[in-house]
Parts: sequence; C-alpha cells; structure tokens
Amino acid sequence: MGIEEYGGGQGPQSDVLVVTTNDIPGYRVEQVIGEVFGLTVRSRHLGSQIGAGLKSMVGGELKGLTKTLVQTRNQAMDRLVEQARARGANGVLAFRFDVTEAADVGTEVCAYGTAVVLARE
Repeated sequence: MGIEEYGGGQGPQSDVLVVTTNDIPGYRVEQVIGEVFGLTVRSRHLGSQIGAGLKSMVGGELKGLTKTLVQTRNQAMDRLVEQARARGANGVLAFRFDVTEAADVGTEVCAYGTAVVLARE
C-alpha cells in the first residue's frame, strides 16, 4: 500500500471546511446549524479475517484491516460533509470520529461535528 492509501481528509478544494478546532483563525461563525454526522458500518471479508488472524500470531501491521478502516473513515467523513452541505453549512467545527465494534460482525465509524455557516473576517 502506498502512503496515499493510509490517509484521508479533505482535498484542497472542498466547499465545506472541516476542522477539529472550535474556531478557525480568519473566520467568524455567522450561524450555528447544529450537529451533523456521517455513519457507516463495514464488515471484514473472510479472507481479511483469516489473514489478520494469522498475522496476529507473528505480529506486525494488519495492512488489509488498516486499508479497510481508512476507507470506512473516509466514507463516514464524506457523509458528514454531504449532510452539512445539505443543511446549508460551509463548515464543520469540533470534528471527531467515534469507532466501535458492531455486534462482532464489523466496525461502526461515526464522523460528527457542529455544522456552521462561516464568513471570512
């Protein structure tokens, strides 16, 4: 896997600015729209689970699972941005991820934050 397969986040041309901070230098919050989230649940395919089980015996990174989690987080973030955009926001503050196991069949990833309308100062 190349480095581009390990990361995520927004591209430089996104119309909805997503940050982990509560404010953004150079911007003011004109309107707070409220909480937005993007949710997805992914199961691991059998081959990935068997490979992960074998790899866990000898140690090292579980690259297949890493790639799946990156894709899952990116999908959750994309859904968050879609929801923010649909509600009229151009920013999301206090962005976070929450990751949990979903009934032992997959991983639930929730991306959440506060949708806002931002204006440059």
